Amino acid sequence: MRTTRVLHTRATIGCREAEPRLACRHAHLRRGAELRPVGDTERLDVASRCGPLAPYLAAADVTDIVVNGEAGLWIDRGAGLHRDPRWSLPAAQLRALAIRLIALGGRHIDEATPCVDVRLPGGIRVHAVLEPVSTSGTLLSIRVPLAGRLDLAALQRGGMFGRSDDRVRMLHRAVAARANLLITGAAGSGKTTLLAALLGEADPADRIIAIEDVAELRIAHPHVVSLESRQANLEGAGRIGLEQLLREALRMRPDRLVLGECRGAEIRELLAALNTGHDGGAGTLHANSLADVPARLEALGALAGMSAEAIARQTVSAIGLVLHLERDGAARRLAQVGRFTLENGRLAVIEEQP
Repeated sequence: MRTTRVLHTRATIGCREAEPRLACRHAHLRRGAELRPVGDTERLDVASRCGPLAPYLAAADVTDIVVNGEAGLWIDRGAGLHRDPRWSLPAAQLRALAIRLIALGGRHIDEATPCVDVRLPGGIRVHAVLEPVSTSGTLLSIRVPLAGRLDLAALQRGGMFGRSDDRVRMLHRAVAARANLLITGAAGSGKTTLLAALLGEADPADRIIAIEDVAELRIAHPHVVSLESRQANLEGAGRIGLEQLLREALRMRPDRLVLGECRGAEIRELLAALNTGHDGGAGTLHANSLADVPARLEALGALAGMSAEAIARQTVSAIGLVLHLERDGAARRLAQVGRFTLENGRLAVIEEQP
């Protein structure tokens, strides 16, 4: 018999240490999972134009690269960041490299716009910060996409769902039943990877419209349309935010509406859409624990001018299932599954025990 318990915003959640951990993102490749190569040629072409970063970007096992000015370069190969002692690049050349990378993404970076985030061809995401905003020289943060798409079976083999098959079956049922899903967790916990795997299980006839601040979702599905927000130009014009893209997506005959990450006032448009017949949708949200999710949603609702009561009622009606991920070193796992409920008019979440 399934048991549940209500988690309040401030509750402390324990981890079930007995559950196996998910190995690094590329462990599935080494274990022989059947993955479909995505954009390898395009990615290698972009890497070849990135100067001294080319060998790192071309490596199949590199997931993240950060450059901390002249202090050095750090690489994550799935087990955390490690400094590369071979890297050395003078400040002027590093700044020129940052300008070149941002230009490859179609944008410009200088003293007037010293912080820029772009997506390069092949799905490589680059964030750059110049002096004087950075007090330690030019900073680069680069996220490199997977060399293939992971499905639920591959994630299960990697240990994301523990030893039991129950949660995998539950996820298959949720997708088939067109439940609206919210995936939560800290940065790097695997939210985007799980979201893409879940969407890959959708009916091939479904039209999926994915809306992201910077496009990262790589979904193995025959009918996916991707929309990406646009920042304002140097004159302050031309911005297209997530909230506007959500409204545009509703006019594009979506079968499944997906918001890559809920981070601001666009939560109002998302909940409104999911409450007006657009089922099968999904999104991700940064949160440290399942218990923190109600407070995070209330904070986002406040940015949209929604009261705590309004965000609570909209959320309970719109979201069918909450999937909370945790990361411990290289391991990612589905730590908690919950459902939203109302408690004294405020939003709460019920954890479902497997």
